[in-house]
Amino acid sequence: MPDWQPTADVAALRLRAAFNRMAREFFQQRQVLEVETPILSAAGNTEPNIDSFHTEFSGHVDAGARRRWLRTSPEYSLKRLLAAGVGDCYELGRVFRNGEAGGRHNPEFTLLEWYRVGWDHRRLIGETAEFVNAALALVGRRATLRVVGYRALYLETLGLDPFEADGSHLQETLGDVQVNSEGLSRDDWLDLLLTHRIQPTFPADALIAVHDWPATQAALARIRPGDPPLAERFELYLGPIELANGYHELGDATEQRERFENDLHRRRVRGAALPPIDEALLAALPALPDCAGVALGVDRLLMVLRGNPRIDAVLAFDFARA
Repeated sequence: MPDWQPTADVAALRLRAAFNRMAREFFQQRQVLEVETPILSAAGNTEPNIDSFHTEFSGHVDAGARRRWLRTSPEYSLKRLLAAGVGDCYELGRVFRNGEAGGRHNPEFTLLEWYRVGWDHRRLIGETAEFVNAALALVGRRATLRVVGYRALYLETLGLDPFEADGSHLQETLGDVQVNSEGLSRDDWLDLLLTHRIQPTFPADALIAVHDWPATQAALARIRPGDPPLAERFELYLGPIELANGYHELGDATEQRERFENDLHRRRVRGAALPPIDEALLAALPALPDCAGVALGVDRLLMVLRGNPRIDAVLAFDFARA
């Protein structure tokens, strides 16, 4: 007989409801518009380290592409709304990532994503920290914010310059962490150092915002020229838990297409699925206003609020019981 019981207790469900109310009040006070965008799209996410679910539409062929991809984020649709003149907006909703299941991952999860017109990534760090502290207040807690550059963080924690150290030095610094090194890029080694050597050192009650990442890790962020060039993005951590990822958004459609095509090349080499590029997003980008956006993992934040080490404890039903 299947286990029909929920994986979260009633207190966790009530906290989620309180969080949802708080989030909507937070953005209403700041006149940020709540919107809803499609969960199924004709285009997919080309990011090499993210796998998308897809399904087949069986209706009339005039409805459009038959293969539809479940969104991994509402980002592309939200940017199309921004390009159409909607202004500051946010969405609180479900997203889907294939293959991601474990203590901190569920293939179906809740993402909060919002955009601020006329802001850059540094300014958005402050509001993201304000939001997390508003959530912490639900359980009588507060966290201090520290803002640090990517290079400075690696230098002070590991004593290496992430922009200058060669691959062998990065691997040596990882120490006794056992990984399959086949096919790993320099950025992969940097990520492993972050997750296995740096994040565990973050104080439990501190918010750490790491900004200005390597240009090779820009995704959909602008790159600021310099030596070295830097991706205008940030990640926010509460203790060792990554909560949010934000960008000063790229509005150059030609450059974004090149990044998508590079993603597809990497996926092709790995033998991974090749989702269609989102042509609607690329068509909208020339009209995208100067803006910054951030995506925050709601379930991860609820885990921290509850002190739960596993994501299933904050989900009514996790993937195994869905």
